[in-house]
Amino acid sequence: MSMSNQDLDPDSTTDEDITTAKEELIKKCEEMWKDLEEYQNKLSLIGTETLTDSNAQLSLLIMQVKCLTAELSQWQKETPEILPLSEEVLVTLGKEEFQKLRHDLELVLSTIQSKNEKLKEDLEREQQWLDEQQQIFESLIALHNELKHQIVTESRTFKELKTKLHDVKEYKEKLLVTLSEFLEDHFPLPDRNVKKKRKNTQESNIQLITLHEMLEILLNRLFDVPHDPYVKISDSFWPPYIELLLRNGIALRHPEDPSRIRLEAFHQ
Repeated sequence: MSMSNQDLDPDSTTDEDITTAKEELIKKCEEMWKDLEEYQNKLSLIGTETLTDSNAQLSLLIMQVKCLTAELSQWQKETPEILPLSEEVLVTLGKEEFQKLRHDLELVLSTIQSKNEKLKEDLEREQQWLDEQQQIFESLIALHNELKHQIVTESRTFKELKTKLHDVKEYKEKLLVTLSEFLEDHFPLPDRNVKKKRKNTQESNIQLITLHEMLEILLNRLFDVPHDPYVKISDSFWPPYIELLLRNGIALRHPEDPSRIRLEAFHQ
């Protein structure tokens, strides 16, 4: 609201203006007092009846009337004082408002600075966490590359071993075939049915096995039961072949039981 120079001039304020202002203030107070008397009369008619839910708003109005009555009583005890609208008064009021505004702004600034410090600390903490996660990620990438290289290397090695194993198996099969042919050619049985006299002088036909079959039995026993590789000498073993294996160190007798032999463990 703008003011004229006449309003700011303290000499322009007359006693008539002051009297008019007082009369208007008194008039307003009288109107408020009439309203309060009217509310008071309504309250007296109600008496001590219990309020229902429909009268809840009236209960609130009664409390407001009591507050207004106390405030009016306080204002009636004070004498209104009209401040002269001088330049000095306006400057003083302006300074007070400015100081108040400055104080409020300083509080806002302090609050914002405190929040900024908190945000700065949070940002530094998040940045540190991000750096740690980045280091972990780089370590995992390096580990992944290293494992990938190892897998490639081991895969290549596995393929080479697989190829070598296949070659060894093929070579083994060839050796077994060659050995079988060699044994059949150079160590045949004189006769499949040999008459052997027993202690009771009874004769029986015995089915002998070849040297190749004897070696296969001894070899299977050696690998299937390594803790007890000895085989009982049966009547199907031709004695000349047993002596051949023992003399050439291919087979060994049991130290306590001569009727049992085993194949020499050349692979150990």
